[in-house]
Amino acid sequence: MDSKLSAEPPANGKRPPVPVKIVIAGGFGVGKTTAVSAISEIKPLTTEAAITSVAAEIDRTGEVPAKVSTTVALDFGCITIDDDLKLYLFGTPGQDRFGFMWRDLSHGALGAMVIVDARRIDDCYPAVDYFERMELPFVVAVNLFDGEMVHDLKDLRWALAIAEETPLITFDARERLSVRDALIELLKHALERATA
Repeated sequence: MDSKLSAEPPANGKRPPVPVKIVIAGGFGVGKTTAVSAISEIKPLTTEAAITSVAAEIDRTGEVPAKVSTTVALDFGCITIDDDLKLYLFGTPGQDRFGFMWRDLSHGALGAMVIVDARRIDDCYPAVDYFERMELPFVVAVNLFDGEMVHDLKDLRWALAIAEETPLITFDARERLSVRDALIELLKHALERATA
């Protein structure tokens, strides 16, 4: 019998960490690729493409003029939390025209982190609505662009119509520890939902 297929524990007595799928979602240019890149222990797989003038008109990039590339399929990275748990991160494309991919990327996920740019909350509604309809545990993570909070969290919760039981947090997508803390908040929320 092939030892790779055996149900026996590995020779060193340690089992590999449990793989857990997490979706990182949100609107165009909110920091999904940045967050996956900041936390991943492997070189992240990204599907970035240059923003053409036609795509810029379709995707309404005027609010983020410095953005010159965009995710067209997914971002992928992973992070080992401890000996028992490894997160596999799947970042969604943010443009409406790639929304058809969200279902496949979310299939089998334990939960999702919806990243929000508080300067452009209109771009956040589709992601929040999507995960509410899926009934997938999620947290809403407000990315602190330039380290500033544009709106009070209480006002954002009201504007996005987020249920009280859904965590609403702030984080910096560029900072590894900040992304880690946001993911831990998601894991705690998913565990609470599972045991409720």
